[in-house]
Amino acid sequence: MTSAPRPPAADGPRTSTDLLVGGMTCAACVGRVEKKLGRVEGVTATVNLATGRARVSHPAEVTSGQLISVVESAGYTARLPPETVRPARPEDGDAPEGDVLDGQPGTEAGPGAEERNRLRTTTLLSVPVLVLSMVPALQFAYWQWLCFHLTTVVVLWSALPFHRRAVKGLRHATATMDTLVSLGVVASYLWSAYALYVSGAGQPGMRMPFSLFPGAEGAAAHLYLEAAVSVPLFVLAGRHLEARARHGTGSALRALAELGAKDVELREDGGNRRVPADELRVGQEFVVRPGEKVATDGVVAEGTSALDLSLVTGESAPVEVGPGSTVVGAAVNVGGLLVVRATAVGADTQLARITRLVTDAQAGKARIQRLADSVAGVFVPAVVAVACTVLGFWLGAGADAEPAVTAAVAVLVVACPCALGLATPTAFLAATGRGAQLGVLIRGPEALERLRRIDTVVFDKTGTLTTGRMTLAATTPAPGEDPAYALRLAAAVEYGSEHPIGRAVVAAARQAEGGTPLPSVTGFRAVAGTGVSGRVDGRDVTVGRPRPGADLPGVLRRALERAETAAHTAVVVEADGRPLAVLAVGDTLRPSSEPAVCRLRALGIEPVLVTGDGPAAAHAVARQVGIDTVHARTTPEGKAGVVAALRAEGRRVAVIGDGVNDAAALASADLGIAMGSGTDAAIGAADITLVREDMQAVVEAIRLTRATLRTIRANLVWAFGYNVVTVPLAATGWLNPMFAAVTMSASSVLVVANSLRLRAHRAAPPGSAAPEPADDTTSTRKEADDLSTSGVG
Repeated sequence: MTSAPRPPAADGPRTSTDLLVGGMTCAACVGRVEKKLGRVEGVTATVNLATGRARVSHPAEVTSGQLISVVESAGYTARLPPETVRPARPEDGDAPEGDVLDGQPGTEAGPGAEERNRLRTTTLLSVPVLVLSMVPALQFAYWQWLCFHLTTVVVLWSALPFHRRAVKGLRHATATMDTLVSLGVVASYLWSAYALYVSGAGQPGMRMPFSLFPGAEGAAAHLYLEAAVSVPLFVLAGRHLEARARHGTGSALRALAELGAKDVELREDGGNRRVPADELRVGQEFVVRPGEKVATDGVVAEGTSALDLSLVTGESAPVEVGPGSTVVGAAVNVGGLLVVRATAVGADTQLARITRLVTDAQAGKARIQRLADSVAGVFVPAVVAVACTVLGFWLGAGADAEPAVTAAVAVLVVACPCALGLATPTAFLAATGRGAQLGVLIRGPEALERLRRIDTVVFDKTGTLTTGRMTLAATTPAPGEDPAYALRLAAAVEYGSEHPIGRAVVAAARQAEGGTPLPSVTGFRAVAGTGVSGRVDGRDVTVGRPRPGADLPGVLRRALERAETAAHTAVVVEADGRPLAVLAVGDTLRPSSEPAVCRLRALGIEPVLVTGDGPAAAHAVARQVGIDTVHARTTPEGKAGVVAALRAEGRRVAVIGDGVNDAAALASADLGIAMGSGTDAAIGAADITLVREDMQAVVEAIRLTRATLRTIRANLVWAFGYNVVTVPLAATGWLNPMFAAVTMSASSVLVVANSLRLRAHRAAPPGSAAPEPADDTTSTRKEADDLSTSGVG
């Protein structure tokens, strides 16, 4: 049974270490490793069967070598993940090797060559035994002795890993799934040997009929060689398929790790030279040619191009970049030549942060998974006890030894907790990987569990619902005036201004002009709170707030009113005292905000806007996206207070923000969601990070969560239901041991395959706002809220 976390021995510094644990085959192994590590003073551990990783929290004075020794003392192998292993030194001796026989450790590697060879050889040896045992017409004079010798090789060589781990477990006073397999194989083999050498089954010409169900008539000459070979064959085949499937669930993480560029063309004074990407340093400039990947995060120093960010953020449309634009590592250059100045390298890049978050998420364990592991931890010893009880009952009831042994062997073989141990972690593994591909980074299984219960979402405004950048929202020309010409004159004057409004006007003009240089300005003058002026193309140009009492055409006055309603800042462009146009500048709404809010409402989630901006700007944005509840002029402490008030009403609250002022609210909510472009403080306080600036990713995260919880419930129903049905059948003699092996292996493969369906989760079509079907497994409103699910898109 999984032990409860132990409190630290002291309040000293603590650290976290990941270990790759080899040799685990079922949830009972997970409980064994967690319990062993938990006995070390101040150490707590979470072990994930699907990934083969142990996340260990321990005092700083406890070394990784000591942790590895503890795991090895429990009968398993352990090593540090490749990314944390330092180069070996002669004085270190040999580094511990991981056990890859059963596809461990998790997603680090797929099924090994030794496993495949063992499965192939076992198949070649087992097929003749199965065919001769099941088809009486093919049974020749000494068929049973041929089968016995082939079976001997299978029992002693093919099943050797099971025997070894079973013996190792017994030495540590524990029983695992390997214990069940080993006992079942040995019992079937020894019974067949007894029948051959003692009970007359070895006579020439012996015929043995085959039945789907074991007979109770007690024919002492009956052999169970087919059970002795089928159990290792089907278990090895099941684990091979299971390992390949589990390897697939981690494909997203491996893909992230492989996204980065391997080398880079470094620009130096003496020319360009190509160096490994890990030699790049902050401040250095490097060249990115068309078709190449950006080596690391940086700022474009020269050139213009389009970058394909789909591999990093899931954003499908290429993004145009030019001098001053920020770029992320692993983006693909699909346009012109770029020179980029590195701003972050190694572990500080966005790609490294994404990989780290996904790895941390997959190392976690949900509450429902802990319950399943606890049940599985006591399941194997209970099955051994049931098998002994069944054997004693049959013999005590006067039955012959054959049906008694058959029933006991069937119980041992069929009752495997593998499916139970894999039901939850494989689903979370697939979901977090798919979430990363969709641009949603989920910190851990606990976040997934909380997200499905959310009924209220609190939005920040600036940088969340809006872009957080001042842009030109509208240009309204006076009658008979050219809007492009008015914008060009305004930009020429604003070029000398550092005001955000001026920068927005200049950026809009440059984009409209397509790179054409702006005209020069003379006599530039800036008046704080009023505007700027200068002489351009022989005309006196003024850009600023409307002058009191100014005589403006009706179209311009209406433009000023629209700007005020939308909470934009409006400036009037005048040339030689004549108004040319009104420019409305403001923090523009993200295109995805309005449909995201609409879809959240369709999912039964109420949106709330909480912002530090004034009421006019707050209500203007709220009207555009469809939010009814607005809290304006709210301090960071006030945002946390709003969240606390909503929670006091019994609501389950998620907060979405991007700034330092949102960190307190993010941390105090039931669930914090940070924009990936936000500050480190906001991301650090959040449970979920949106990699791309798309608010609809929030909706996709909720849909993915609901699909995940539905998958987990289906897995657990199958895992529990399978044992509830098959163990009584085996105990009463209605299940042949060979078919028991088939059903046991199939149960694990089915659970993993069901989890893999999450990798095909699709985002809903743009504009889709239809509510998804609720789960009808419960009759109460509260349970329906807690267990609501959605279909896989």
